[in-house]
Amino acid sequence: MREHVLDNVDPRVLGERLQEVRKTRGLTQEDVARELGIARTSITAVEKGERRVQAGELIKLARLYGRQVNELLGQRRTFGNFAVQFRTAVARSGQPQAPAEQAIEEFQKLCEDYLYLEKLCGSSLPHDYPREYGLNGLPPEDAAEDIASAERNRLSLGDGPVLNLRELLENDVGLRIFYPRLPSQIAGMFTFGDVLGGCIAVNSVHPEERRRWSLAHEYGHFLANRYRSEVFVTLAHERIPASERFGSAFAGAFLMPGPGLKRRFNELARWRKGGATVADLCRLAHYYFVSVEALTRRLEGLGLLPIGKWDTLSERGFKVREAQEILQLPPHPAADNLLPTRYQYLAMEAYQKGNLSEGQLARLMRTDRVGVRRLMQSLSCQPHVSRDGDLVSLTPNLSQPLGKLPRAKG
Repeated sequence: MREHVLDNVDPRVLGERLQEVRKTRGLTQEDVARELGIARTSITAVEKGERRVQAGELIKLARLYGRQVNELLGQRRTFGNFAVQFRTAVARSGQPQAPAEQAIEEFQKLCEDYLYLEKLCGSSLPHDYPREYGLNGLPPEDAAEDIASAERNRLSLGDGPVLNLRELLENDVGLRIFYPRLPSQIAGMFTFGDVLGGCIAVNSVHPEERRRWSLAHEYGHFLANRYRSEVFVTLAHERIPASERFGSAFAGAFLMPGPGLKRRFNELARWRKGGATVADLCRLAHYYFVSVEALTRRLEGLGLLPIGKWDTLSERGFKVREAQEILQLPPHPAADNLLPTRYQYLAMEAYQKGNLSEGQLARLMRTDRVGVRRLMQSLSCQPHVSRDGDLVSLTPNLSQPLGKLPRAKG
């Protein structure tokens, strides 16, 4: 890196940024000084803007902090106070602190990269956020029912299933949603900031039904606890916090709205003399794209099945996958891409404009150069991001209004 690049950077601004990233990594000035082989007072002077950092030192700092040099130089914004609330189920042996910290760090990088691409392309993510809903002193389960109903009405969803949940929340609400590989005990994470907006990470290791449940769960946090910064570590032997009870209840009510579910379940029960069967539960779960357990517990909560029905089925050795194969229920398409579609098109647009090298594009896409070339080929005639921030189609132009189509000759 050439020295004159640093000459154009305000040392006070760079110093503040270096201090912010250092603290995010949990390092002391003494730790950094030891790694660089310089005095701690030199690190102090750099972070105060009283001493210019040398090019070699900045390269070492970038490597130590897990950042690119251009990030530290201010070509993208970093967020030291990255507030995440996430939930995890762990054994009694202890809390998974290291895996959780690594997951949060990767989540933060994904969010920062998304914002960086928007800056390069001059295209901000359109938001259609509702006001933050209040719980109004209601029990979490009752509040979840009310908020889920209000939100479905706002999004004009009716009382049917939401099969394209991720696309709905990305495109119609404006959330940043990532599906990284996380430690198995972490289901999802959520954070909100005035600059980043709402961001959700869902564990791609989990089955699709569980991913959808986790996504809806975190969406509930966004709706009701948007500015609340919390970390949840839920142990099996501890009482579930009220906020987590709300999140789970919201997921059930949003994915399986009570009126529609009651109507469909009662129709099944009327058709059979002995009432609904286990096969009906499997078909209904497939219809709503949720797990059979989630559906059964939802029916229990609505008073349509006796409490404990799912536990009884489990104790009797009921195998969901076997039942689904017998019933020949086709699998739903999985929405497990790490990166949002809009993120990918922004990255391609920035590369085509010459704002990114192939290597930078590969890093942003979390792949290698061969993977980038394959992706470029697959996206060559696909939608791109308009200046308004929306995804629009290029060729063929399937979004052209019918009234503007050319008239047939003859």
